[in-house]
Amino acid sequence: MSKVSMAGSKGVMPTVIETIHELNLVHLSDYDGSWEGFDNGNPIEGADDASEKLVTVRALESTLDISGEETAAGTVDDNWEQRLEEIRTRVNELDDQHSEAREELRLVEEKIDRVDPFAELGIDPDLLSGYDSVDVLVGEGSYAEVESALEAADEIRAYEILTGGDVVAIVAAPAEGESTDGLVDDALVGIEFTRHPVPETEQSPEEYVRELTDEKRDLEDELDRIDADLEEIELDDGGFLVRLEEELSIEVQRAEAPLQFATTDNAFIAEGWIPASEYDRFVDAVTDAVGDSVEIEQLEVAEYEEHEHGAEAHTGSGGDGDGGNDDADDAEASQPARQKAATDGGTTGAAGAAGSSGAVTMDEDPPVILDNLTPAKPFELLVKMVSQPKYSELDPTLLVFLTYPFAFGFMIGDIGYGILYMLMGYGCWKYFDSDAGKALGTIGIWAGAFTVVFGYLYDDIFGIHMADVGLGFLPLAGSLSKGLQLSEWALLWIILSILFGIIHLNIGLILGFVNDLSHGLKAAVYERLSWILAMNGLFIWIFSHGDAGSIEHGIAALPADLAFSETKPEFLVGTGPDAVLYEFLGFAGLPEIVGILGIAMFLVGSVMVGVGEGIAGVFEIPAWAFGHVLSYLRMVAVLLAKGGMAFAVNLLVFGAYETEAGYTYFNYPGLHITEISGYEYGELSPEFVGLVHAGDGILVSAIAIIAAIVVFVLGHILVLLLGITAAGIQMLRLEYVEFFQKFYQGGGEEYEPFGEEQTVQPAD
Repeated sequence: MSKVSMAGSKGVMPTVIETIHELNLVHLSDYDGSWEGFDNGNPIEGADDASEKLVTVRALESTLDISGEETAAGTVDDNWEQRLEEIRTRVNELDDQHSEAREELRLVEEKIDRVDPFAELGIDPDLLSGYDSVDVLVGEGSYAEVESALEAADEIRAYEILTGGDVVAIVAAPAEGESTDGLVDDALVGIEFTRHPVPETEQSPEEYVRELTDEKRDLEDELDRIDADLEEIELDDGGFLVRLEEELSIEVQRAEAPLQFATTDNAFIAEGWIPASEYDRFVDAVTDAVGDSVEIEQLEVAEYEEHEHGAEAHTGSGGDGDGGNDDADDAEASQPARQKAATDGGTTGAAGAAGSSGAVTMDEDPPVILDNLTPAKPFELLVKMVSQPKYSELDPTLLVFLTYPFAFGFMIGDIGYGILYMLMGYGCWKYFDSDAGKALGTIGIWAGAFTVVFGYLYDDIFGIHMADVGLGFLPLAGSLSKGLQLSEWALLWIILSILFGIIHLNIGLILGFVNDLSHGLKAAVYERLSWILAMNGLFIWIFSHGDAGSIEHGIAALPADLAFSETKPEFLVGTGPDAVLYEFLGFAGLPEIVGILGIAMFLVGSVMVGVGEGIAGVFEIPAWAFGHVLSYLRMVAVLLAKGGMAFAVNLLVFGAYETEAGYTYFNYPGLHITEISGYEYGELSPEFVGLVHAGDGILVSAIAIIAAIVVFVLGHILVLLLGITAAGIQMLRLEYVEFFQKFYQGGGEEYEPFGEEQTVQPAD
């Protein structure tokens, strides 16, 4: 990216603003008020009026439900202000009428609701009010409770209860000396009773409801007429409003641009960032617009040298607008056709005193354009959820793309769930119009695809082994196992998860080392290489074993087994019956001498951590060198948990046989188990019958089968949803906490050029 400066008289400022807005290239820098004699500029004359009209247009679009993406833009004539005022007046009138009609309709509907109980009661409303000597109350409640409450009230001399349906009408006369005000209300305190106000009408309930229904129909017709009038305005003037909003938005943007400039009474200075390859086009456009009235300088160029990490700051002198082109050419020669400012690890440097003119520049990092492969672009969303990368650091998007769906698929590993995740992702991509929504949908599709791949390798479809239903002939299907029944596979996944974590964290530390080189080799060595040595040295020792090759050191002070093989878990290294790496890969562990070198690496790295980061770094050694790697065991935990939940659902539905060797096979209906498993089950009975096999008789069996279907569907939906929260969130945690912590800072600013891309449909 190139940082450019434009300085000129205020007389040409509007023309310069219009030119750079049309270019849509310059990411303007905000002036912070730090230069002596310069203040932030004021909006150009007419900005308030344009803003007010823009608010009006957007309010009209909201009322008329107009969208620029769905409505073709029209044209704006010279008399647009008069037309806008006519539309505003008409729409406001209709909107007021609509609000009044809606309010009247609401009141009518409330009246209808209030009179319905009196229709059940069969008493005209005018007979239930207007008495001085008795108190009348109508509502809904338990007849027995109401009667008991009235009997117990000393204030009531006599009463009558009338009922109709669920409605109760109470007429009560007060005892001598008591008032009728609130007489029944006080008596009913403490019981559940819903009061109904008596409608003010002399008509019967039926006649009153008929009258209100006619009034309701008239109001609904009025609302339909108003909606039709608004729809007609939308059809006639929608395109005009869309085009006017676009033009007013541009006018307001341009009018408020000086707020980002440094100005005096007579001059202005504006700074911003542009792609370095666009510098010549930028200079030509501004020069063509205002000639020599503006001095343009290329203050600095932040670029990435592919042969080494870091950046160089090239300085140009703008002079009359032609200066600095040689430097721009040099910068472009080492960059792609269009400079992508993000993710290249570039850094910036000031151009001396900002070029030959000696201008003081605004101190800031370049804005960032993320430039990733098309398949990886949706995963920028996950990176931006933390923060936008800085221009000076490496972008982790590609690595997230390579690891997140892979780990998600490993943890869920089921063809059925994977297909559903892909469908959910596609639905999200199809439903949402926002970039974030479409990115989230695409991430779901990728995660689902890897879930299908691992599900095929695990031989799982909704927890059912394909081999058990006659599909065992498929190539590579079932070549892996989740380890629910074969414990050696579970132990293998534990070790491989640790190795995955070591590789993942090493990548993060190496990226951190590369990023820190911009601060000097010493900083990179003490802050990142130290952790690389400590973590790798520790795990090199952990994976060493005497059976893989020992040494005869002959020093009495040292133990005979420097790898401490006997203290390590038997499944981890060695050649014993439980050593899964030896069983699967023939790997007994690293030689003892390598383990000794690993311990040396760990000690050297730990000392370097103490030197570079002090006592705080020393206290972090257990977490950074050991604990963060063990965090990746959560992948195995999710794998076994989700597999176990699917297994439990299928066990409830189908039931299962268990062999003498401890293996479980589901009792699928219609399939003879001996034809699939290869075991003899003549003397075995199911360990659990399963809902599909439960019950005697047609009715009980039918109920059991329906229950089995419900359990199967709801159970697997639950596993499906929990898979999103478990696998999705757990892998995000590993990315954000363990991985990003090793190298990623974020805090970059996204490249947002001053200008406006077309967002509305063109006129037909």
